[in-house]
Amino acid sequence: MVKILKQVHRVYSTAVISIFSLAFYPFYYLAAKNPGTYGLLNGLRKLKSWLCALFIGFVPRFTFEESLDPDQNYIYCSNHTSNHDIMILCMLARGRFYFMGKDELLKNPVLRIFFKTIDIPVNRDSKISAFRAFKRAGDNLEKGMSLIIFPEGKISDEHYPPRLMPFKNGPFRLAIEKGIPIVPVSLTNVWKMMWDDGTKYGSKPGIGDIYVHKPVLTTNLTINDSDELKDRIFDLINSKLVDK
Repeated sequence: MVKILKQVHRVYSTAVISIFSLAFYPFYYLAAKNPGTYGLLNGLRKLKSWLCALFIGFVPRFTFEESLDPDQNYIYCSNHTSNHDIMILCMLARGRFYFMGKDELLKNPVLRIFFKTIDIPVNRDSKISAFRAFKRAGDNLEKGMSLIIFPEGKISDEHYPPRLMPFKNGPFRLAIEKGIPIVPVSLTNVWKMMWDDGTKYGSKPGIGDIYVHKPVLTTNLTINDSDELKDRIFDLINSKLVDK
């Protein structure tokens, strides 16, 4: 019975998200036409995220180790276990922000609006694509925007409960090159509400705990420190995950 209810909730959640996506689509389209209105575009997806969470019964509970500076741009690095994760990071990020994600997201009828404009698609199998993506990401950081990235690169389907997968190097080299602080984010139990897209185990309402670590400064580091920085961020995120 529990399995059936979780599948019913998954279908309901998908319907809610689809309805709000359709309702917001015209406003996304208009706001995405001009870089000058990208702030509005982010505001719209933040609003949509809160509305979707409200209607599907998902309550994000943020714990901040240290208050974030509203005037500072960051690189947010988070573990990735659920389709809720993008919604959560939209809620968390302040100011002007953008995502970097796999280029397959260009096939998504809603997300491609963002990945053709404010967000950055990357084909990690192509060195040229990765170079161009991180070059553009670096330019955006210099403009005062914050980057949101899942350094695992994907949601793992190898383990359930999920385990933190090895990180890619790019975000940490970029943080050092541009002197941008990294904010590690631990989505501690969100996979219990929905793992991946919920197809296999369904979904359910509940409280999702998100631990926001204090920013890790990079200004005194060199490129030679990128592997050590990557390991440090991995350990910080992993330290708060439950049922590892």
